[in-house]
Amino acid sequence: MEYGSVFLTPTIQIERIVTIHYYEYGSHYHFSGESHDFWEFLCVDKGELNVTAGDRDYALSRNDIIFHKPNEFHCLSANHKVAPNLVVIAFFCDSPQMDFFRDKLLSIDNFERGLLAQIILEARNVFLDPLDDPMLKQMHKREVIPPGAEQLISLNLELLLLHLLRRYSLPMDLPVAKETIRQKNSDELYHRVVEYLTLHLNEQLTLDDIAKGTLTGKSQLQHLIREQKGCGVIELFCRMKINQAKLLIRENSLNFTEIANTLGYSSIHYFSRQFKKITGMTPSEYSGSIKKMIEEDM
Repeated sequence: MEYGSVFLTPTIQIERIVTIHYYEYGSHYHFSGESHDFWEFLCVDKGELNVTAGDRDYALSRNDIIFHKPNEFHCLSANHKVAPNLVVIAFFCDSPQMDFFRDKLLSIDNFERGLLAQIILEARNVFLDPLDDPMLKQMHKREVIPPGAEQLISLNLELLLLHLLRRYSLPMDLPVAKETIRQKNSDELYHRVVEYLTLHLNEQLTLDDIAKGTLTGKSQLQHLIREQKGCGVIELFCRMKINQAKLLIRENSLNFTEIANTLGYSSIHYFSRQFKKITGMTPSEYSGSIKKMIEEDM
């Protein structure tokens, strides 16, 4: 008997990208709006945003993703309180399953955040244009592009849409759907904890403080963070502090003592010990290191 083959039917295919953006807007940003003949989605990576889509108004926060169907008028503005960071991707797609995303406001999970991050990283490999230019209407490819980078953009974008489609449309009585709900709840709690820690980087927090501030039991909190990050809650908080310290060192606007005070350390000596414990370098060594120069360009 001869071997046969089976054609695989694609659900969503994307072959044309219009623009890929990562914006860091101020708290007073306003965009008066536009409409166009292709799909676009906007995902809030940080902060809050007000969006109008057609005749509907929305208040978006971190992890919210809103889809604008072709020819739908949309505009957006910050709320004058919190500066938002956004991923905005525009593309052509004629797949019938895209009808699912019409008028949709959804929330991404941790896996989907990773897909968005990969799209941004590959876009930097493929395109010459800065991804934060709001006036950009035509992207230009680099002369030398890493193998597969363009395909990885479309694959990750298709996977993002397929993952959202399956996660939000499967019947609730299917085991995979129930598992998705549990994962979604876990991801939402994780992001809530990280947001709380981010807002309190200038303080010294205990496990009790974090549990109370996030309305989470201490054992559940520890299990969640160990499952997501492979470490304890306090260790994660320390890593976040040091990452912020590295950012402040790269910005070169504060000295080490001021950075230690800004991040709630009791002394410059304790800050230096914690910095070296986590990075393997003292603040001074990091300040003059190649690693700092690399991270400045990331």
